[in-house]
Amino acid sequence: MKTSLLLFAILCLVACQETKKETGTENEMDENYNLTYLALGDSYTIGEGVEESKRYPNQLVALLNKSSDVKWDNPRIIAKTGWTVDELEEGINNAALVDDPYDLVTLLIGVNDQYRGGSLSKYEVDFEKMLLRAIGFAGNLPDHVVVISIPDWGVTPFASQNGKNSAKVAEEITAFNQAKEAICEKYGVTFIDITTDYRIIGGEPEMIVEDQLHPSGLVYKTWAEALFDTISKKEFE
Repeated sequence: MKTSLLLFAILCLVACQETKKETGTENEMDENYNLTYLALGDSYTIGEGVEESKRYPNQLVALLNKSSDVKWDNPRIIAKTGWTVDELEEGINNAALVDDPYDLVTLLIGVNDQYRGGSLSKYEVDFEKMLLRAIGFAGNLPDHVVVISIPDWGVTPFASQNGKNSAKVAEEITAFNQAKEAICEKYGVTFIDITTDYRIIGGEPEMIVEDQLHPSGLVYKTWAEALFDTISKKEFE
């Protein structure tokens, strides 16, 4: 009888260990789990005019993977040149997103709402809805969402070549960014200002791609570094 009870106990222990392995509760299984990152946006997020490795989400992941034993998967990017907030919403709906929450979500959207002459009041409503979606994708953890300010495209050669009023563009971009920042503060989401620096460097030849509008990989490098400085201070489980 004692032998039978001992054998039963051993079998139960083995079964328990197998279950832990299957469900990923063992430490060694946790070590093999890569963190996930969803980047939402428009041309700035998809990196119009630069190769994939130079996009700021990709450069960010490279920095994160270089600095820590915790590894990140390649970013999942839902973005397209020209998208407004409404079009990003449609793009998200059409994408096959996994059910599991992402460890990190970044959001950069609004330049095309401003470029097309959209009202600030409508943008505020649309952006708030989009931010709530982003928080949902992060497992309802606002601290795992980072919003990036809208770059001021009025400093680029494209603006002057097309007769755009750079002062008017700057004024509108500032208003849109102030609205974004206030909404982020409301929900406890980190807001990163890249616009101030971009107004200094965004018009320099080496900072622009061939279309004379979109940033080069050097600009995206500064954005990735700003994101890294913020994200590396956060804790991800």
